[in-house]
Amino acid sequence: MPTDRAPTSIRSVHVTPLDIPLVSPFGISRGSLQAANNVLVAVGLEDGSMGHGEAAPFPAYNGETQAGALAVLRDAAPALVGRDAQDWRILGAELRAAPGPARGSAVCALETALLDACGRRSGLPLWRHFGGVGTELETDMTVTTGTAREAAEAARAIRARGIRSIKVKVGGPGGVEADLERISAILEAAPGSPLILDGNAGIGREEAGRLARGLRERGITPALVEQWLPRDDLEGMRAFRSETGWKVAADESVSSAADALRVARSGAADVLNIKLMKAGLGEALEVVSVARREGLGLMIGGNVESILAMTVSACFAAGLGGFEFADLDTPLFMASNPFEGGYDLLGARVSVAHLGAGHGVRPRGVLL
Repeated sequence: MPTDRAPTSIRSVHVTPLDIPLVSPFGISRGSLQAANNVLVAVGLEDGSMGHGEAAPFPAYNGETQAGALAVLRDAAPALVGRDAQDWRILGAELRAAPGPARGSAVCALETALLDACGRRSGLPLWRHFGGVGTELETDMTVTTGTAREAAEAARAIRARGIRSIKVKVGGPGGVEADLERISAILEAAPGSPLILDGNAGIGREEAGRLARGLRERGITPALVEQWLPRDDLEGMRAFRSETGWKVAADESVSSAADALRVARSGAADVLNIKLMKAGLGEALEVVSVARREGLGLMIGGNVESILAMTVSACFAAGLGGFEFADLDTPLFMASNPFEGGYDLLGARVSVAHLGAGHGVRPRGVLL
């Protein structure tokens, strides 16, 4: 049927659950995931181009759920038809500002699918869309909560992969003593590994002080301390940073550009962890702008995401350049991969140089 719509007009939006089993539970200080219960979005354009996006809610991280993301995206879908996909930042901002439940991961999925469709149509790789500064990053790999024995086994496996930097989830069951035993076991199993100690906003001031003292008594200096204290305790973060002299990253404290500015002005952190799932790609660009203006370092991270969303984050950070830390390992925790394509991983080296258009990831078979 003839149409006067532009080739980049949105013709269809499909939304479906994306459930991927994990090799083992992914535990953080405030809970764990048994499986990646995510959401897949497919956007079709008038010219036939198709783009895909992923929402990765993590209830223990920020309260978002798969059911909530599905509802947000399905409710928004009818009004998107006929809009221009090139207006992805406008459409994402509208979805982000709409009333209702937390929706950062849903915004990320929609913006990703729109950008991917436009990139597919134009032949532009997503890393070039974000500036084309670079195509490679060095990722860490995570040791989730658990026992000291499990931590040591995980650390040996990480080093066997050729990954040097180890991210350790702290603040879980067993408290400070258990964390100190786990960290010591990791360094015994993988000596010399730079450690990023991530509390996911689940550690109070007194416990954080005890953990810091215990690390010092053992002669352990972390490469980065990531968000031990609650998201709103910026004064506590500032004091901890001053007292320890350690480099501190803000994660849960920063979901928007306004948050980033508050953290910067309070002196609470040296580094901001950019996660596209917090509020989408458009807002993440604003957070990066604040960080650069205020002299803060950058880290790229994510929730428990498949190769699709992790590749988008890799394109974002490599394309913009200037990211000191990268945490892009969650596809390695998944028991299956329902996609084709994505970043190349050789040891710790993540590369997006080979991607030809969009983010380069497509569902295997018929997911949508």
